[in-house]
Amino acid sequence: MPDAQPPSPPKPSQPDTGQSSVAGSPGASGIGSAVPSASIGTGLPSAITPGQRSSFNADELAIVLSHFDVGVIEEIKDFPRGSRKAPKLRLKTDKGLFLLKRRALGKDDPFKVAFCHAVQIHLAERQFPLPHLIGTRTDNNSMLKWKGATYELFEYIRGNPYDYSLEATTDAGKTLSLFHKLLRDFRTDYDAARGTYHRSKSVLNAMQQLPKTLEKAAPDGPADRRQQVCRFLHDAYAEAAKRVEDEGFADWPRLVSHSDWHPGNMLFRGNRVVAVIDYDAARLAQRVLDTANGALQFSIRGGGEQPEEWPDDIDGTRFKRFLRGYDAVPDNVLTKAELRTVPWLMVEALIAESVIPIAATGFFSRMAGGPFLEMVVRKVRWLRQNHREMVAYVE
Repeated sequence: MPDAQPPSPPKPSQPDTGQSSVAGSPGASGIGSAVPSASIGTGLPSAITPGQRSSFNADELAIVLSHFDVGVIEEIKDFPRGSRKAPKLRLKTDKGLFLLKRRALGKDDPFKVAFCHAVQIHLAERQFPLPHLIGTRTDNNSMLKWKGATYELFEYIRGNPYDYSLEATTDAGKTLSLFHKLLRDFRTDYDAARGTYHRSKSVLNAMQQLPKTLEKAAPDGPADRRQQVCRFLHDAYAEAAKRVEDEGFADWPRLVSHSDWHPGNMLFRGNRVVAVIDYDAARLAQRVLDTANGALQFSIRGGGEQPEEWPDDIDGTRFKRFLRGYDAVPDNVLTKAELRTVPWLMVEALIAESVIPIAATGFFSRMAGGPFLEMVVRKVRWLRQNHREMVAYVE
């Protein structure tokens, strides 16, 4: 298919007036230029109640799949992973394995989806390990809009979860560095999402709501201790953000960030990463935000559903191996200033990831918010006390 200039996506106020796609010539992803086409209808395919996982209905599935050339379907299985609001199905056909996804409402802005797809196509054309997008049958578009919903089809890649080995940890860091390096020359007309866990207004707003939510979830808990925990986390978050800014963070270049780099978004074979998934949070940001969050996710020491039993410290060896893996990619080594921000960004990331869901629900997953935040306090205190040793360990 020859290259062509794609049309502009629909205006944000009229998201259903056309079918949005991304720029790019055919490459490893098999997606070419976009051609507009009318949406099939209006309205939502289905609705769900709180706590229930969204699903496809039969008519919806038949119509959506008719827009993709997947061959003869032999088997359809539910794929209950990720957001409950974004249903997924694994398809087995005579042409291979595929994964169909309906984006969650609020995560389906056509401009943001187009940006994420452009990133994936750029990476696929450069042989980065990821599931390739499958284009629509008629227009080879990377997304399908039907009845106000947005659908994506990917190739399905088999792999194993992270095994906590040092070799897999190193490769996860190296793969992140390759991700950043391959996207240095990335350009698109589509706007990226804004906001990160650093100096986040969302985090600060959650901090304000946190005491009330904790009191409502556990009214018999000691009020003084509840206030102490909230005040400590607020002050620790503010101090960490200032430490990062003091290193010159605001002046560092912004490039494409994955923004959700953790073991659950990677598939492995042996000790090697064979696929990085979930680009929904991709945005422009300083690369060290990804690196620090990855270092946290691959070195944090947890346990079961009793957070009071979780240790305070991180796994220092896995922390070191992740960052050494990152620096193993030629011409993409972290600067000393970036490295000094890593422990403080880990503090910000840990607090941000904890307080936002707890402020909203009183829980972190199935764990009560109060005990979970007590664990976060211990881990934050350890990171603050050992930030110099952490940096020296990897220099």
